[in-house]
Amino acid sequence: MSSAPPTPEATVVLKDGSTVAVRPIRPDDESALADFYTRLSPESQSYRFFAAPADVREIAKRMVIAGYESQFGLVATSATEVVGHAVYIVTGGRRAEMGLAIADGFQGRGLGLLLFAQLADAAAHAGIEVFEAVVKADNTRMLELLRESGFPLRLRSEPGEVHAELATAPSDEAGIHFERRNALSAQAAVQRFLAPSSIVLIGSAFDPDTTDGTLMRHLLEGGFAGRLLLVNGTGAHVQGLTAFTSVRDIPGDVDLAVITLPAAQVVAAAEECAAKGVHALVVISPGFAESGGEGIVHQQQLLEICRRTGMRLVGPNCSGVINTAPAVRLNASVIAGLPPQGRIGFMSQSGSLGTAIIELARVQGTGFSSFVSVGNNADISAIDLLQYWEADADTNLVMLYLESFGDPRHFSRIARRVGREMPILAVKGGRSASGARAATTSHSGTLTRPSTIRIATSGVGEDALFQQAGIIRTATLAELFGTAQLLSDQPLPAGDRVGIITNAGGPGVLCADSCEFRGLRVPDLADEVKVSFAGLVPSTSTLQNPVVLLAQAGTAEYQRAITIMAASPAIDALIVIFTPQVGTHAAEAAEGIRRAATALPRAVPILAVFMSSPESAALIRDGGGRVPVYPFPEDAARALGHAHRYVSWRKTPFESAPELGGIDSHRAAAVISATLAQGPGWLPPAAVNALLACYGLSPAESVLAASPHDAGEAARKLGGKVALKGMVAGLVRKSDAGAVRLDLEGPHDVETAAKDITQKLGALGQKVQAFMVQRMSPPGVEMLVGVVQDRYFGPVVALGAAGRAVELMKDAQVRLTPLGRTDAASMVRSLATYPLLDGYRGATPVDVGALEDVLVRVAAMADAHSEIADVDFNPVVVHPTGTVIVDARIRVEAPAQRGV
Repeated sequence: MSSAPPTPEATVVLKDGSTVAVRPIRPDDESALADFYTRLSPESQSYRFFAAPADVREIAKRMVIAGYESQFGLVATSATEVVGHAVYIVTGGRRAEMGLAIADGFQGRGLGLLLFAQLADAAAHAGIEVFEAVVKADNTRMLELLRESGFPLRLRSEPGEVHAELATAPSDEAGIHFERRNALSAQAAVQRFLAPSSIVLIGSAFDPDTTDGTLMRHLLEGGFAGRLLLVNGTGAHVQGLTAFTSVRDIPGDVDLAVITLPAAQVVAAAEECAAKGVHALVVISPGFAESGGEGIVHQQQLLEICRRTGMRLVGPNCSGVINTAPAVRLNASVIAGLPPQGRIGFMSQSGSLGTAIIELARVQGTGFSSFVSVGNNADISAIDLLQYWEADADTNLVMLYLESFGDPRHFSRIARRVGREMPILAVKGGRSASGARAATTSHSGTLTRPSTIRIATSGVGEDALFQQAGIIRTATLAELFGTAQLLSDQPLPAGDRVGIITNAGGPGVLCADSCEFRGLRVPDLADEVKVSFAGLVPSTSTLQNPVVLLAQAGTAEYQRAITIMAASPAIDALIVIFTPQVGTHAAEAAEGIRRAATALPRAVPILAVFMSSPESAALIRDGGGRVPVYPFPEDAARALGHAHRYVSWRKTPFESAPELGGIDSHRAAAVISATLAQGPGWLPPAAVNALLACYGLSPAESVLAASPHDAGEAARKLGGKVALKGMVAGLVRKSDAGAVRLDLEGPHDVETAAKDITQKLGALGQKVQAFMVQRMSPPGVEMLVGVVQDRYFGPVVALGAAGRAVELMKDAQVRLTPLGRTDAASMVRSLATYPLLDGYRGATPVDVGALEDVLVRVAAMADAHSEIADVDFNPVVVHPTGTVIVDARIRVEAPAQRGV
């Protein structure tokens, strides 16, 4: 068993969206734990101990023992009180008895299941495989928890009690259950902000030109359906609204507090809100972590209050929240005017950019279901909002402006799930070096030794990662908004075939070129379709796609042309272009497009291009149309290209990580833990080989030798041809430094080469610490395989040609974890160098399936152990009957040390 389960303090979200802190129990918890058991109702005490405990102080004293080899406990705390306790006590072998108790006021909120899951995870890391529990037969809540946990369960009934045995390793069913439970908790948390029954604005004077006065005006003008109250320090009423000196003085419950006070006063106001039992805070005020210094301290204090009491927080340094639903009509933001109701859920980390996009949407007539400005992203984040919008019937598209993702592993998984239900669009700040500096206040940790994997994926993979996660990434805000209009207001394209209608040839050519550049096709028209266009096109022109109408085409001509083209089964989407010419009127073309769009024979998306005036969009919108309008053909083609790629991604079946044999994750965790005990860094060779063996990965057979003589003896032991590597601290490119010799045979050759390496490196000031003697691999194709912890997406698996080729050619494929076999096969076959694996120019094909297995296994290893920061296999020799990992490096660090 390992010395200590890796269970740091964590904040968990309950079913109602509130939070509690969960951490390992400590000796100084004895008094608080005794108070917890004393406060339990007689029924809860009976369920935990089968009778009222004679001495809770003695029980608490025993329970706070932290001898991980014999027992381990967790406590859940809210405010300053213990509200939950879970413990296991080792009974022998790999079995332990577990116990669980939840405060009466927290029962039914999902805390018991969360504590059980974390306790099981700690037990599994400690080498415990089975939990035992004895439950009173009438303790239906505990029995239901065990059944619903999804963990493999066996029950045996005896008079008055039920004996349970549970595996500590979760099943797939448990994973699905917890994912569903987490989604419900996130939805409940966001609901606190977007559907409050009562709001208190906490400010000062509420003058018209101040932030607090602006928020009050916007809530009133928006027609908020709930109760609106003020706290202004004086209690003097403002514009007929009831005001109070303190939140504590307000009668009844308060769902949401919106705070505009200076940063230095926010912490005290938050404490009052917590004491009142306010469910959620929106902190508009700036002056927190984004300003450094005291601001960082203020934000930490604010978040600590929320974590301690279960309040949820949007902000600080944000512009507020909006919900356009008629039953709510919430505009608790600095944005003037409640936006039109629509189907777009919008989150922005930048308040000013969020405001600008909403104002642009208002001009374009595009509406939103809800908007959340998360500001400094201290608590509520894109992860919570994605899960809320996933279940929101009023939302069919998500739009994000991001500067960071919070928990990248969690974000990528949630995005892939939500993206199956609705499109997710994002503009990601910090793409350039200067942008990254502006978007990030600090980064922790840099590599002391470069990783070939990081070199291989630098500048290659981020767009691919967004696409794999189901996120449509746009380069500009205009592109974001243009794509959102299409996906929100029009049906998804069934395929990649585009019909183009225009009243001028030049724009049609530009549109066709742009479509093909975006991965779309502009097919020729069938003969029967061409016949239908008689009278709509000049008699002297050759009818083809793009279709060029008569220059003076008006309402009837545009309507008829669209109807004809949309009826063709060979067309999946339409781009309709209008250019101002003598005798033409934009209003007539707009009316024709609007009429056709409302009476199409089948669901075909239509995109309009008006190369005339900004008012063109209003011409369609004012007539009740929902056709997106673009200023140039390239803009329409770009948006349609995004839509097509999204549809293609959604059609690809989601593949979870496959079941793998030969895995010993407990042993792997012990290897990593032993190294981390000495500090972060690259694993020594013996630890690397041990870790690879835990995941069924095959390194080349090797022996570590302390001297040239020992290296010769190692060669004798291995037999046949060997490779010799001089091991020097900090030396990455051994071949470039002359520290590698290949195809050596026999002790004499190896010992001589080892002495030569020692001499040459010594002349360069490098000291050889040891020698690696390695059996030569069979001939094959050399590949690079590895993993890098991306600061946005978590583990990223990379594959490319080995050696210098990957740096020179940038021929690398990257994927997120979990990695399925279909993903692995796609990675291999997407390489420009794939023909080398498939028998290029008559060579013998190598075992591609074995390479795919390496990819899947290294992905599983990185996914299971978040401490793995870098994996670098360079090269992996792929030969006709398998693979050999010739050179392997693995770097580990505690996740908390990793900059995100």
